[in-house]
Amino acid sequence: MHTCIRSDEFNFIKMQIRNIVNGYAASSDKDVLQALVSLVKERVLDVCHDFNEEQMKLLHTIEEIRDKEDAERFFLQLAPYVKPFPELTEQGLKRVFPKVKRLKKPDLAGWNLQETSYISWDDKGSNQRYIIAVNEDGLVGVKGVFTSSHQKGICTICKRHAEIGMFISEVKGSVMGTYTKRGNYICQDTIICNQNITSLENLNDFVSRQRS
Repeated sequence: MHTCIRSDEFNFIKMQIRNIVNGYAASSDKDVLQALVSLVKERVLDVCHDFNEEQMKLLHTIEEIRDKEDAERFFLQLAPYVKPFPELTEQGLKRVFPKVKRLKKPDLAGWNLQETSYISWDDKGSNQRYIIAVNEDGLVGVKGVFTSSHQKGICTICKRHAEIGMFISEVKGSVMGTYTKRGNYICQDTIICNQNITSLENLNDFVSRQRS
């Protein structure tokens, strides 16, 4: 199976397809709906530019989507082409966090790795939250202290309104031996955060800031 779209791109496509469903629920104007479908199809094709001829046939069925049931069938057919998040191994974790001793492999039960742009888990013993993402060099990680704010706000990573908390990490300062603390509000629920990511730009920026 040729996997050629990322999790965030899959989420973006889902958002676009739901625009069609909402359009048909709100309007019966054929011209308006046709324009909406054409726009959505153009945006989806732009994301799926690596699809082969056989896979393109699936994308053209966007024109047949009318309701939630049609949309869910489309998502199920598209899912096999989504790249899952790379498997985490103990050796991989050691490479990402070489200075952390006795770091336990996270329990990913309940995670759908095809809907995952980054993995995050809390170590209650050290009160640390670990975050692992993927960039051009492979797996990269950041760690910090996460404290729930018990309120809703805008997440730095997914930019959606959700239950958030403060993530504080220590970054090396310009003077040797000094550190600067950086804080960002991020989603308390990492799985929901992943489902809301429609672009890797904010995630990559967040990880880059914690590492520089």
